[in-house]
Amino acid sequence: MEARRIYLMTFLLLMMVVSCGQDIPPAEWQIKTAVLAAPEEFRDQAKVYGYDASGKLVVLREGNNAYVCMADDPNKEGFSSAAYHMELEPFMARGRELRAQGKESKEIFDIREEEVKSGKLKMPDKTTLCVFSGTVNDQGEVENPYVRYVFYMPYATGSSTGLPTNPMPPGHAWLMDAGTHRAHIMITPPKEEN
Repeated sequence: MEARRIYLMTFLLLMMVVSCGQDIPPAEWQIKTAVLAAPEEFRDQAKVYGYDASGKLVVLREGNNAYVCMADDPNKEGFSSAAYHMELEPFMARGRELRAQGKESKEIFDIREEEVKSGKLKMPDKTTLCVFSGTVNDQGEVENPYVRYVFYMPYATGSSTGLPTNPMPPGHAWLMDAGTHRAHIMITPPKEEN
């Protein structure tokens, strides 16, 4: 009977650990790696979002400059952080809110498109976002760093920018989501060969 009780308690404990999901890195590490997505001169004072012990997205550090950084999502495979100009925060916050409501990507796109058109959601005329990725080694350092750039230009088209609207090889700029609220120039530098 005692062995069965120990077995059940062990099983319940294991289930609790499994249900908690992936370990959440310490806030200091999340901040350190989140700001790698921002231009160097903005890193020290950027606002940083990350994850608390329960996995909830929270502000890890308030900022006092033009950048907002997002720590790597521990529930997604691989490492990726992002940084964007603070003028993009209402747009990004609305996306997080809709995602939390269970909305899928297409529905989020459509809702924000309508809200930008109606004036309910402010979208800046032009702004930037950088995505930083790499691999994390056993010491918690990010190796093989790679940054891609996004320049939002709402309602821009191929004609208004002179850019192609189909994906281009790395190193070539192109316009994604042309003609929509989320039109943006993608710049994906070639990756270095190891």
